Amino acid sequence: MRAKTVIIVGGVAGGASCAARLRRQDEYANIIMFEKGKFVSYANCGLPFYVGDVIQEEQNLLVATIELFRQRFNIDARTEHEVIAIDRQARTVTVRRLDTGEEYEEAYDMLVLAPGAVPIQPPLPGIDLPGVFTIRTVPDAREVRLWLEQHQGKRAVVVGGGFIGLEMAENLRHRGLDVTIIEKDAQLMPPIDREMSFPLLDELRQADVRVELNDGVSAIIDQGGCLGIETERGLKLDTDLVIMAIGVRPDTGLARACGLRLGPRGHIVVDGNMRTSDRRILAVGDAIEVHSVVIDQRTALPLAGPANRQGRIAADVITHRGRFFRGIQGTAVCGVFGLTVANTGVNEKTLRQTSIDFDAVYAHPNDHVSYYPGATPIFIKLLFDKSSGKVLGAQAVGRKGVERRIDVIAMAIQMGATVFDLEEAELCYAPQYGAAKDPVNIVGMIAANVMRGDLLIVPWQDMHKDGCVVLDVREPNEVQCSPIEADIHIPLHELRSRLNELPREQTIHISCAMGARAYSAVRLLVQHGFDASLLSGGAETWFCVREERSWPASTAAS
Repeated sequence: MRAKTVIIVGGVAGGASCAARLRRQDEYANIIMFEKGKFVSYANCGLPFYVGDVIQEEQNLLVATIELFRQRFNIDARTEHEVIAIDRQARTVTVRRLDTGEEYEEAYDMLVLAPGAVPIQPPLPGIDLPGVFTIRTVPDAREVRLWLEQHQGKRAVVVGGGFIGLEMAENLRHRGLDVTIIEKDAQLMPPIDREMSFPLLDELRQADVRVELNDGVSAIIDQGGCLGIETERGLKLDTDLVIMAIGVRPDTGLARACGLRLGPRGHIVVDGNMRTSDRRILAVGDAIEVHSVVIDQRTALPLAGPANRQGRIAADVITHRGRFFRGIQGTAVCGVFGLTVANTGVNEKTLRQTSIDFDAVYAHPNDHVSYYPGATPIFIKLLFDKSSGKVLGAQAVGRKGVERRIDVIAMAIQMGATVFDLEEAELCYAPQYGAAKDPVNIVGMIAANVMRGDLLIVPWQDMHKDGCVVLDVREPNEVQCSPIEADIHIPLHELRSRLNELPREQTIHISCAMGARAYSAVRLLVQHGFDASLLSGGAETWFCVREERSWPASTAAS
C-alpha cells in the first residue's frame, strides 16, 4: 500500500508538534513540513528575554532544527519555503523557495495548516520607520538587540500593555532604558479584570516605568536622530526605540484563498478533531477558532500550550486514533518585575456579555503560612456560577505561588469542578510551601459559604447602596493607617458587647482587612437578628476597586 503524504504548513509550535507526533504514530508516512521563516521550531515566548539579555544565546531559543527533524524523525523539513496556494480539488500545494523564487507543486493526502499569527500593524504615519519593531520571530528579536547595540538607545516606547508589551517593558528596563508603555484600554493585561490590574501599575511605577492608559499612538515621527511619538490625547514623547505590541491577527490568507470556512475575526473554523470545512485539511495553533471549555462560545486564543496539544491531536486524527480537542480556557501567566499575574477561564467582563448568572469572591491569603519567614500575599479573584457553583474563572496577582494556584483552578475548570471541589481539594502543605488551608481552599470556602447561604457577598461598588451602613471591624491602628468609607468602627473582639450600637432597621455591610474577621462578624450578627453581609475581599480589595481611586492616565514615577 502506498504511504500517505502529509504536508504541514508552518512549524514553530503546532506544526512541529504535529510532525513529531505523526512520525511516532506512523513510521511510513511521507511527512513534509514547510516553514517560510529561517527556523523550523523556536521558543517565541522567550523572545523578550533574549532582547533583555536574560537569554544570552540565540541558539537556546531553537527548540528543534532541520537536522533534528531529518535525522531523528525522518521528516522532510524545509525552511524558507512559503506555501502560496492550495488546490483542494487536485490536492496539491504550490510552494515558493524564498531564496531563489522558484515555484513548484507538492501533492498531499492530508494537509495540516499551522500558519500562526502575525503582529497587528496599524496604518499609522511612521509605522515603517527604522527603530520601530514588532516581536514575533527570532530575527525580530535579533534586530532589536542589534539596534540597541548600534544606537546606544536610552529611551523606549512600548505600544500595548498585554503579555508581550509588559515583558518587553521589563526587559528593556533591565537593559537600562527609560521605558514608557502606551495602552489604549483603561487597564493593563486585558485578559484579567481591571481591579486585578492595579497592582501591576504599582509595580511598574516602582520600577520607574511610565504608563499611559486610555491613549493610543497617532503618529511616529522621524526627528533626525530620534523618534517622536504623538498620541491621540496630545502627548508628545521623544524615544530611540518603539516596540509595537498591540496584539496579533491570524495569518489565514492561504485558507481564505482556497475557500476554507473562517470565523468572524478571520480564524480558521475547526471541529473537535481539528478538521476544517475540508475533511482532508486540518488546522492548529494561533490561526484557528475553537470551542471554549467554560462558556458556550467559539473563541481564539494565541497560546503555545494549546497549539502544541492541537498539533498532537491532529496527528492522532490523521492516524485514526480518535482524539478530540476538549476546547480552550485561556490559562496564562506573565511576570512583571517582581510580580506574577495569572488567569484561567473567563473574566467578569466576558461573563457580563453572556446570560450566565455568576458571582465573584476575592481573597488575599499568603502564599504560605505567615509564621514561616518570607510569606507574601496573593490577591485572588474567583468567578463561579450562582446556581451550580461551577468554577468559571480565576485571576491572581502576587510575588510567589501565583501560577501554582491558578494551575490547580485551571484543572478544576477543565474537569467541570465546583467551588465545593475547591473547598475540599487536598493539596500539598508544609510551612515553607503553603498552608493547611491553601489559597485555593480559601477562595473555594468563601464561594461555598455563599452557595450554602451562610454568607451574602456585596461588591464594594455597592457598599453604601440604598442607605446601607458600613461597619469596619479592624483594630483602631489599622483604621487610622488605611481608612475606608465606614460609618461605624468596632473591633471584632468588642462586637458582642456593643451590639446595641448597631442599627437593626438597616442592612449592615461589614469589612476588615482581607475578609476573615468580617466573615466572623457577619455570622455573629446574623445569628443576633441583624441583616448583615460581607464586603468582598476586605479593605485590601476596596483599595483596588473603589471608584475614587480612578488611576491617573499617566503613572510616571514621581
